Amino acid sequence: MTASTANQPAPEPSPATSPQVPGPHPAPRAPVGAAGLAAEIAAELSNRLRTVRLHARRRPAAPPPALVAVAHGSRHPGAAPTVRALLAGIRALRPDLPVRLGHIELDRPLLADTLAGLRDEGIGEVVLVPLLFGRGHHVTHDLPAALAAAPHLSGLIAAPLGPHALLAEALHGRLLEAGFPARPHDTGRPAVVLAAAGSRAPRSALDTARTAHLLSARLGGVPVLPAYAHPAPATAPDGDASRRPSRIAAAPTVPDAVRALADRGHHPHDIAVAACFAAPGRFADRCAALAPGPAAAPLGDHPALARLVLHRYDQALSARTGSRTEGSGPARRTRITAGTAASGTAPRRVAAPSR
Repeated sequence: MTASTANQPAPEPSPATSPQVPGPHPAPRAPVGAAGLAAEIAAELSNRLRTVRLHARRRPAAPPPALVAVAHGSRHPGAAPTVRALLAGIRALRPDLPVRLGHIELDRPLLADTLAGLRDEGIGEVVLVPLLFGRGHHVTHDLPAALAAAPHLSGLIAAPLGPHALLAEALHGRLLEAGFPARPHDTGRPAVVLAAAGSRAPRSALDTARTAHLLSARLGGVPVLPAYAHPAPATAPDGDASRRPSRIAAAPTVPDAVRALADRGHHPHDIAVAACFAAPGRFADRCAALAPGPAAAPLGDHPALARLVLHRYDQALSARTGSRTEGSGPARRTRITAGTAASGTAPRRVAAPSR
C-alpha cells in the first residue's frame, strides 16, 4: 500500500450496503377513520378555544313570570296573617321569584287590583296559583275571567293544590300537631274526617276524594272520609242562618262523616278532623268545632304547602300546551290547567269561552 493511498479517507458506505444498527423501530400508525378524525379535530379546537378570550357581553336573562297566589278571602282576623306567612315561606324558598297575593273576594288586595298593579311594576307575564284544593267554580271560571280582564298580561293558571302527595304531607303534619297519634294503629281504632269547603262541581268532589285516599295511604291505611263545611239542604235548620245551605252545598257534612265512622265501630274520641283549608275562616272554625276528637289547624304556612305552591307554578310553566293566554283585547282566549294526578303529571287543558 502506497502512502497516498493510506492517507485517503475511506469511501462512505452506500445506503444499500450500510450495516443495520439494531434498535427499536416505531410501530406503523394505523389509519384514522372518519370518527377518529372528527374526534381529533374537536379536541384540537377545544384546546385552542381555551386560549380565546370573549369580550361580548351576555344578554341578561329574562325575569321569571310573577307568581300570583290567589286566596279565597275571609273576614276572619287570622286569615290574612296566615296567608302572608305562607307567602313568606314561598319567598324564602325562591328569593328571586316575584310573589304577589290576590283575593277572590272579602279581603284585599283583590285579584283584579293585584293584576292591574303589575302593569306599573313592568311585569307582563304571570302564573296564577289558586290556594284552593279542587276544581270548583273559582278555579274554572273566576280565575280565567280575572285574567281575561287584564289584557296587559300574558298569563297561566296553575292547577289547584289538590290532590297531591305534598298536600297529604301538610295535612298529616297538622294532624300530628293537634294530637293525632304518630303510630295510629297502636292506640284504638283512629279515623279521620277530611273537611273541605265543598262545591257543586263533580270534579271538585273527586279531587277531595283523591286527597282523602292519599292521606289515608300516608297514615298507613287509617280510614279517611271526605266531608264538607256546607250543609246539605235537607239537613240545614231553617232557624240557624249560619248553617243554611249555600248555593254550593255539598254532602256529606262533617257530622254525617263522623256518624258514619262511629257506625263502623270507631270511638268518637278517636275520630280526628283534618282541615283542608289554607287559612282560618268561618268554614274552618265550623269544622273544627264539630270534631269529636283532635281538630287540626288550617294548613297555612306549613313547609309542604309552600313547596306545593312552587311545584304548581313550575308545573304550569313546563306545560306550555295548557293554560296560556296570548294576544290582547276582548277576543283572546283563556285556557287553564285542570287538576293533576297525585303523581304530578302534566295538567291537561280546559278551554274557556272567548271573552
